[in-house]
Amino acid sequence: MSTPKHSDILSRMTLEEKVSLLSGRDFWQTKEIPRLDIPSIYLADGPHGIRRQAVDAQQIGLNIGIPATCFPTEATVANSWNVELGEKVGSFLGNEAVAQRVNVLLGPGINMKRNPLGGRNFEYFSEDPYLAGKMAAAYIRGIQSQGIAACVKHFAASNQEWRVMTIDAVIDERTLREIYLTAFEIAVTEGRVKSLMSAYNRVNGTYVNEHPYFMNKVLRGEWNYQGCVITNWGGSNDRVEGLKAGNELEMPGSEGETDRQIVRALEQGIITEDLIDENVDRLLDLILSTSAVLQYPKIDFNIPQHHRVSQRVAEESIVLLKNHGGILPLSHTTKVAVIGDFARNARYQGAGSSLVNPTVLDNTMDCFDESGISSIGFERGFERYGKESSRLIDRACALARKADTVLLYLGLDEDSESQGVDRSTMRLPDNQIQLLEALSRVNPNIVVILSCGCAVEMPWIDTVRGLLHAYLGGQAGARAILRVISGDVNPSGKLAESLPRRYEDTPASRYYPGKDLTVEYREGPFIGYRYYDTAGVEPLFPFGFGLSYTRFGYSDISVDREGVEFFLENQGPVAGMEVAQLYVGKSESRIYRPRKELKGFVKVLINPGQRKRIRIPFDDKTFRFFNPRAGEWQIEGGSYEIMVGSSSRDIHLTASLEVEGTAGPLPGMWSPESLPSYYTGGVGDVSEQEFSRLLGRPVPQGYRDRSKPLGYNDALAETRYAQGWAARLFFWSMEALLGMLHRTGRRKQANLIMMSVYHLPFRGIARLTGGRVSMEMVDGLLLISNGRFLAGAGKVVAGWYRKRRRNLVRR
Repeated sequence: MSTPKHSDILSRMTLEEKVSLLSGRDFWQTKEIPRLDIPSIYLADGPHGIRRQAVDAQQIGLNIGIPATCFPTEATVANSWNVELGEKVGSFLGNEAVAQRVNVLLGPGINMKRNPLGGRNFEYFSEDPYLAGKMAAAYIRGIQSQGIAACVKHFAASNQEWRVMTIDAVIDERTLREIYLTAFEIAVTEGRVKSLMSAYNRVNGTYVNEHPYFMNKVLRGEWNYQGCVITNWGGSNDRVEGLKAGNELEMPGSEGETDRQIVRALEQGIITEDLIDENVDRLLDLILSTSAVLQYPKIDFNIPQHHRVSQRVAEESIVLLKNHGGILPLSHTTKVAVIGDFARNARYQGAGSSLVNPTVLDNTMDCFDESGISSIGFERGFERYGKESSRLIDRACALARKADTVLLYLGLDEDSESQGVDRSTMRLPDNQIQLLEALSRVNPNIVVILSCGCAVEMPWIDTVRGLLHAYLGGQAGARAILRVISGDVNPSGKLAESLPRRYEDTPASRYYPGKDLTVEYREGPFIGYRYYDTAGVEPLFPFGFGLSYTRFGYSDISVDREGVEFFLENQGPVAGMEVAQLYVGKSESRIYRPRKELKGFVKVLINPGQRKRIRIPFDDKTFRFFNPRAGEWQIEGGSYEIMVGSSSRDIHLTASLEVEGTAGPLPGMWSPESLPSYYTGGVGDVSEQEFSRLLGRPVPQGYRDRSKPLGYNDALAETRYAQGWAARLFFWSMEALLGMLHRTGRRKQANLIMMSVYHLPFRGIARLTGGRVSMEMVDGLLLISNGRFLAGAGKVVAGWYRKRRRNLVRR
């Protein structure tokens, strides 16, 4: 071990003080040691706005936050493809964190959009690791420029909410490296992030926060990460194993229970005090470096300025998907009917831990006067949460008959996109489709404004003339939408994810969300456009796609060993921004690979008639692939196709480049004969035998042996199969409650139960309650569940008394 950075402080700390720092004081704060001037630090949710809860930090749950700017979500900002804009968002987030005395901002989130149904897709940037990594690094630089720490999450392969705290992601190493770790690599090596949150899930059999491969080999070793690793809230499985892997801070606190586990491990020789010092040293660095800026007097942030920045970000992130006949921008003489509940009450963010209490909230109907658009009225059109109403449809049609154009605001409600729950379908609610069909019969000039943080099916696309995907535009999103519709802003957003025609077209649809114990990533590296463009599956709208009110021309490509150059010209009537995208492919290859992969991009503002010379440089990720046999990144030599376009399907310029290779022997199972699906890209239905060859090992058993007793890592939903009658009664009571909540339209409460109870493992009862329930009490609950009611009840009571006595002694 090298000399600790804070060796002087460590030398003055007792063992008890060192160990105490390694878990939180309560739900949001770390412990302090006043005699050594070690302060407590505050951690708060904040991928797109600060959620420092207004109630005491000891209060459990997703409590409302102090008012903060609700910026567009990451899924939205990714559509801007503007790294500088991402850094600006980060700096404003950091500024507000300082104003609210927050040391660590828990974001950005950079997990891949493996499947369109992922419940937290609105919190993540993209299906592409290069784009996600570059945007994340920008956010991190901005946040940390204010003196506090960003916390990139969730490391790694956390791509679903179904059984998120126990699911085992079964992935081959090459796919893991190229798709699911690359964004984290960029965040660490380019963003220099100070903290990182480990994911709940397991990968290939081991929980990530105690996984030597992730924590020691990759993160600390290859990426030379010097920062602090924090558990996801309640995500610690074996605290000692996590500490050995370098997981410094457990959140929330455990009222000293895991402290005692660490001390026992030290006494038994399982760990050394040097290991404790190493972890405490990194945690001290996070505490002291982020506390310095908070020593200054508190300064409130500029609410109007931050609101304006939020609006600009939303404007640049809106994607124009359809503009038949140039229906947009609207003329000021056009009589417009505004229809849809989302016009009256904007859908501007997702639900769960990222829920922001906005400082201001723009309302569409209040913004019409300044937009110059002539509105003849508003009708709700549909019930927000799906209830059908012919009366609302009739009223909407009556208004639509009087209008030249209908602005129809559709989307998903707040409870459809939430932490803890994956979506069950890619479809919009039936009552919205019924409204659209009825409106199309009375007025053909319909422009749909779509508000949701994800991909949805659009079988109705041919019945509308215009389509804006606004995603979730934050507190200023309503005004931003009208500025694009009116032509005050020329849309420049490009899709950061593919929009498939139907869910069955997606590569992971057969494998998602998995089985009892495992989710198999049988599609390998072929997610999103990597699949569609390789397998020849036509998406509804391709990755990188977005229309403008002007036209751009590409010409004169030239390539050297350092990058690609070309001319970009605005051939239309108005100024606009274009996102030029660099893709690289290799048609003659010994390894299976996607047809093309994003390897660079640039966003450029060009005036009408102006022609600019654009250069996109290559970097260390342009030609590499990961060779699991060699355990390293390598380059396959030969001719590469260099492609420049305005989307993954709209390639305007191509060139070739001979690249010198570094690749050694390839894994023996890599051949078109052994992996036919992967060499063609047709991975929609990979057999278990072929996936086993890709893994290089048998596919693990995905279903739990239900004859075995329940254990710490079984979800409470598994009490369905419990031997004890009390546990089975608990399960069916929970099922009845969930059914009642859904029937009465209280999906928010149902989602909370799914997140905090249904998928919670038994150990999580202790971990997620901040020590209010001890592991001894959890042991008692397991005894009850496994048919030993009296013994279990006795253990629960004894554990409660012992915990109470310890708390009295501590006081």
